[in-house]
Amino acid sequence: MKWKKGLTGMLLAAFLCGAPGLGIATPAHASTGEYKFDFGGGTVETGYTGVSASLSYDSARGYGFRTPENMRNVSASGTGVASDAVRFLATGTKSENTFDVDLPPGLYEVSVTLGNTSRSSVAAEGVYQVINMTGNGAKDRFQIPVTDGQLNLLVTEGKEGAVFTLSALEIRQLSSNPVTNRTIYIGGDSTVCNYYPLDSSVQAGWGQILPEFVNTNTFQIRNMASGGQIARGFHHDGQLEAIVQYIKPGDYFILQLGINDTNPKHNESEAEFKDWMRDMIRQVKAKGATVILSTPQGRATDFNANNVHNAENRWYRSAILALAQEEQTPLVDLNVLSSAYFTSIGKDATLALYMNGDTLHPNFAGARELARLVAQDLQRQGLSGF
Repeated sequence: MKWKKGLTGMLLAAFLCGAPGLGIATPAHASTGEYKFDFGGGTVETGYTGVSASLSYDSARGYGFRTPENMRNVSASGTGVASDAVRFLATGTKSENTFDVDLPPGLYEVSVTLGNTSRSSVAAEGVYQVINMTGNGAKDRFQIPVTDGQLNLLVTEGKEGAVFTLSALEIRQLSSNPVTNRTIYIGGDSTVCNYYPLDSSVQAGWGQILPEFVNTNTFQIRNMASGGQIARGFHHDGQLEAIVQYIKPGDYFILQLGINDTNPKHNESEAEFKDWMRDMIRQVKAKGATVILSTPQGRATDFNANNVHNAENRWYRSAILALAQEEQTPLVDLNVLSSAYFTSIGKDATLALYMNGDTLHPNFAGARELARLVAQDLQRQGLSGF
């Protein structure tokens, strides 16, 4: 464990040995329902409880690593709590290499700060909570219900070979009722997913910006989209599993896939795409939630000789339209909506909404426009919260 400067060697030894009258350290602010942990081997920031990679879980203490032999202290390039971190050596959402914290049953907001990493995902209770946090010191937060008296959290690789680290963890109790607030879950690919920092990234997905156009007093947003994803992958890779575990009546699931599915390297026909999508729709509807299908926008260069933007034949759009009708789900035809908008602003202004040298991926401004179009259409259809 890390200890604040100024502790004497005798006091440190007494704590480590559990000397009578001194007890074992408790998390900072635990009595107020807030827990703040600073991970790594360096100086502990004021107001945080220090946690070294070697700290094993102890029921008297109420927190620690389940398998500290699979943890390492590492440095990080940030400042404050982000100046050091712990590295997880075991992978996978089902790994027992977790940081465990005893918590009273209830609903909690968990804020995570990563150390140095190219792409990492956060899991808890055996399922993904945040997908593919990118860049050193990335930050995000999520709600999670705790029903069994303990939070079990880990960081795992966002892509094969990536280092995955954790610098800080803050846990705040929102309610004694272990049920998430009404939630909009989002599934999709690189045109939809989060990029970091969330409020200032150069590239962005429209799911990242959607909270600007949603009544966040009513809904929280959980963007489970990831770059390069296809329908079969979203179904198999753990993203759908996480949604189905938590989604409930009154929640929405917006699903937009198709771009990568059409790439021959994925060997996924339009019929197979439709089958995977249909199964996801039915699994979510079985939980009592509302599924909303969305078609992907086209490329920046999909203008014809008359300066009209049109991408209607792209990305298995016909299968998405058919599914919306067959499964009786709301549809946001973002393909057509975005084309109408791009036509109205012209070629140059449209290109300015995409990443430099990239006609497929929107920049932050472009993602905001796409998010606006999605929210406006859902509002037009009478869905609450928009």
